[in-house]
Amino acid sequence: MTQPSSPSPTATYRLQLQPDFPFAAAERAVPHLASLGVSHLHLSPVLESVPGSTHGYDVVDHTAVRAELGGEQGLRALAATARSHGLGLIVDIVPNHMAVPEQVWRNGPLWEVLRNGPESPYARWFDIDWDAGHGGRVLLPVLGGRLGEEARHFLVDEDGVLRYHDRIFPLRPGTERLPTARLLEAQWYRLAWWRLARSELNYRRFFTISELIGVRVEDPEVFEATHGTVLRLIREGVIDGLRIDHPDGLVDPAGYLARLHEGTGGRWTVVEKILTGDERLPESWACAGTTGYDALRHIDGLFVCPQGIGRLFSHYRDFVTPLADEGGDWEETVRRAAYEVVTHDLAAEVERLVRTAVRISERFPEFGDHAPWALRHAIRELLVRLPVYRPYAADATRAVPDGAMLGRAAVRARTAFRVPEEARAVDLIHDLALGVGAGGAGHDDSDGDDRCHGTPGGADPDRADFAARFAQTASALHAKSVEDTAFYRYPVLLSACEVGGDPGEPALPPEAFHAYCARIQRDWPVTGTVLSTHDTKRSADVRARIAVLSECPDRWRDVLGGMAEGALCGIGVKGVDGAGPPDPMVSWLAWQTAFGLGAPADGPAAVGALPQPTPGAPPPGDSWGRVGPAVLKAVREAGLRTSWTEPDPDYEEAVAEFIRSGPCGPTAAPLTALDEELAPHIRANVLGAALLHLTMPGVPDLYQGTELGYTALVDPDNRRPARFRPELLAELDGGAAPRDLSGEKLRLTAAALRLRRDRPQWFGATASYEPVYAEGPAAEHCVAFCRSGRVLTVVTRLSLRLVETGGWWDTGLRLPPGGPWRELLTGRELPGGAVVGLSELLEVSPVALFVSEGAEGE
Repeated sequence: MTQPSSPSPTATYRLQLQPDFPFAAAERAVPHLASLGVSHLHLSPVLESVPGSTHGYDVVDHTAVRAELGGEQGLRALAATARSHGLGLIVDIVPNHMAVPEQVWRNGPLWEVLRNGPESPYARWFDIDWDAGHGGRVLLPVLGGRLGEEARHFLVDEDGVLRYHDRIFPLRPGTERLPTARLLEAQWYRLAWWRLARSELNYRRFFTISELIGVRVEDPEVFEATHGTVLRLIREGVIDGLRIDHPDGLVDPAGYLARLHEGTGGRWTVVEKILTGDERLPESWACAGTTGYDALRHIDGLFVCPQGIGRLFSHYRDFVTPLADEGGDWEETVRRAAYEVVTHDLAAEVERLVRTAVRISERFPEFGDHAPWALRHAIRELLVRLPVYRPYAADATRAVPDGAMLGRAAVRARTAFRVPEEARAVDLIHDLALGVGAGGAGHDDSDGDDRCHGTPGGADPDRADFAARFAQTASALHAKSVEDTAFYRYPVLLSACEVGGDPGEPALPPEAFHAYCARIQRDWPVTGTVLSTHDTKRSADVRARIAVLSECPDRWRDVLGGMAEGALCGIGVKGVDGAGPPDPMVSWLAWQTAFGLGAPADGPAAVGALPQPTPGAPPPGDSWGRVGPAVLKAVREAGLRTSWTEPDPDYEEAVAEFIRSGPCGPTAAPLTALDEELAPHIRANVLGAALLHLTMPGVPDLYQGTELGYTALVDPDNRRPARFRPELLAELDGGAAPRDLSGEKLRLTAAALRLRRDRPQWFGATASYEPVYAEGPAAEHCVAFCRSGRVLTVVTRLSLRLVETGGWWDTGLRLPPGGPWRELLTGRELPGGAVVGLSELLEVSPVALFVSEGAEGE
């Protein structure tokens, strides 16, 4: 870990800025958020982006603060108001890419490159492969049809630009008067049918989004140009820290972070790095840690019943009857999705790797003499077998673990070749991906010949390029195949299908949580932690509700089995206009989604436009208008019966009709009854996850509105303008009792945040973390820990199973020494070292937060 040069935040509050929620709206919320107890506002990207953007990740100008939000003046006013209330600003930045907007002129550097080609001083900004065909031009896949069909829509206007519908393109100087066909051929760009992007694109993009072009921030000049405004605002005291979007898209994340650390003077910085399994954040990264998806997984896993999830899977398998690679087996589902993405969606990225590998192989035939097809096959087979997002060839600290990981993947990749000798192509790709020798296994380089050996960035630019592109492609593949495909094909327990999660093994024991927390406190004590973000597919409260189903799998089976006729998308039910029937997987997914939102049904409106949000938990009716869009997005992402690029309108209408008559129709009464039956256990999960998040090691980031009951589905549902309840917080501060779960959560959140703010030394880099274990027959249902000997967190897990087995019985918890210990929410006091029965300790609430009274004045 790199220690920040200035004090780390005690807690941050994420605000999703957009034209409907600009800097001025954020400024009005400052008094309330300061009272809540956070130390910093966490702003979504603030630089100039595509007009109307609701997220800001489509940057078009790094030199200006976004005018739609209020410009730099508005940002400075927000910073001043925040500072007057004791708050700082953390800002999200996007180093990996820029937008390719419809009006390309909005992206000035890209406009210049399209006008003047590779000789433009801005050509170094963008990751374009000018030698990838297209006559030395950059492919722009923006046409609605083939070029010949669209030619009549081109127009050169009096301003000397090329227009295509609403799109505007620059013209190469001197070509303005050419006939249309020759004019198009004479440009530095090739306009093409949008479907050519997947196989013909010759610039790096963000995942598979051609509207976002990769930026080469590894170039010092490009780094300075794209970071100048943000670094200036840091120096001038407007910005206090940074969140880095998608570092895995960069050529050298460690090098980038080192340069950024120097430029910011070491300000607190976290990175959106998604860790999988036992993967660790590279020690060499100059940052405070991740944005916190690893913490999310460890918290969520505590509330999944390890026995119940297996039985739930059995019921899912009986209900859905999926093929192994279409949701019947997690690993098989991931593998199929990876093959689909690497051969189809990322075909252009793979071909770039093939071209580079062919050049290397041709220059050094003694190391391979491989056919292009063999190299292509080897690249694909190695990529689909990587268990993490990407290797880091340029990072010496990762040489051993990445080498071992790629070695294991290579062993399996070789089995995909029928002829063993042809499988040696895997050896070449393996070595190039690691940025080391290209000789393959068994190559003897004792003669010192370094023509094809060395470190990344050495004499051979092709080797360095291959290692970087392989890693970037691996990251895109993992994101698209797992997060955006397999998660939607494996809906056994939707709460487990979250960024950084493992739907195949979603349950984690308390020991795993404690081990994670101890390691974080030791290695990355001021890393970020999250439960909900603008990218989570379901908010924390939705996931907390759904997780209860792992404790009552038979009850869920009975609910679905008892639905009225027509409420399920079953085999044999005719679709719309003769379309095939929606598969039963949609039923399972839609009913779980509806249960996760937790509001009564509201008929056909559930498939209409998204309603305006209301404070706290959604009221009856309105929130159900969000089920339809979320489920339709899910079936498109799954890509089994319809997709974004090959939609099946009849199938989608059949799904929509099912949602109208099923989860959002009059047949949803059994779901409402289940909601009421499980309410105490939903409460335990919601409050338990919140308290763990707020008191565990790291810096908690609260997503807007999540201090209250907050149920949100996948974007755009989770990016609605923020709503706040300052009057409710004032009531609670005045001694009023919470009227509902939303009020309970707000009171708990404010108590924990204020404690962190007032006693930062108990939670920060110099703090400690000690697990506290219950003793007795129900000990596994208690998760407790002590921070710095002064704060005790006690949480109930798997509360439904706890009730079913008779409750706490004589299970007790020995309080840490010291004290007396005062419970912040009730004021009761208990002596230090005492053994207290958990039935007494958690009689009023499923969670408790104690502070050692001996700490007063410290």
